[in-house]
Amino acid sequence: MISLIVHGGAWDIPDDAVEAHRKGCSVALNIGWKILRSGGSAVDAVEQVVRSLEDDETFDAGRGSHLNAIGQVELDASIMNGRSLRCGAVAGLHCIRNPISLARKVMDESEHVLLVGDGAERFASEHDIELCDPQDLVTMRERERWSAVQGKENFTTKDAFRHQKAASDTVGAVALDKDGNMCVGTSTGGTFNKYPGRVGDSPLIGCGTYADNEVGGVSTTGWGEAMIKVVMAKTVIDLMEANGGVAQVAAERSIEILKRKAEGFGGVIVMNARGQFGIAYNTPRMARAYINAEMNEPFIAA
Repeated sequence: MISLIVHGGAWDIPDDAVEAHRKGCSVALNIGWKILRSGGSAVDAVEQVVRSLEDDETFDAGRGSHLNAIGQVELDASIMNGRSLRCGAVAGLHCIRNPISLARKVMDESEHVLLVGDGAERFASEHDIELCDPQDLVTMRERERWSAVQGKENFTTKDAFRHQKAASDTVGAVALDKDGNMCVGTSTGGTFNKYPGRVGDSPLIGCGTYADNEVGGVSTTGWGEAMIKVVMAKTVIDLMEANGGVAQVAAERSIEILKRKAEGFGGVIVMNARGQFGIAYNTPRMARAYINAEMNEPFIAA
């Protein structure tokens, strides 16, 4: 059963931003669904879905991402093929508009899994992925958000998830194609006002992304340090494998573990090997959308 689920971040999305989050998820879902319905691969669908979300300034991925503590955009992404367990990831990027496409290049054309910083951008140049001016990734909205917290001694990156209205729109997608192959991708600009060089869960296989055709796929969003501590994506997979493939139960249980063991906040989108969905989060809102071959129209919410 072809199936696709997308997320655009779990946080305290303001009322006036809900529609933009719904629209962004809907547009991305439609792009991926067209690929799957025409017989395309899960890998192609996930890459194009995530590219759409990276290009949408609503989200904390690609252009429009949060600035770090010194006013720069630093981007991370990962992708994983559930058939082969091949995966690719990149982190600490300053000059790449669509990190998910570079992550796919690493997966498809490299013997490595994770490339970072200058090395990742060198790999991009060698594989015909265009570099951009770092300032092209910065928006006025994010510059103003960043300026507003400079000099505040009590502000930490954790406040972006616990006390502040700062956005946290990591994006991701899970797809299952006609051949029964699954793919997961996740992309982010990271935590608002993060220390330069900080890497969260999104580019770490098993923490922010995991796919296994025999069990399912997971993409996470939220406070990355907590997600890393509980190896969030793989934890969901293991829970789902143990419970016979019930995606929703695994999603809910993983969020309980995240909060209890790491005081973490965030959300997960989950798909089992049969194309059935699970969604759970402990933030006020989460942007998400999904559709499969059994549905007449997509579900979209934020």
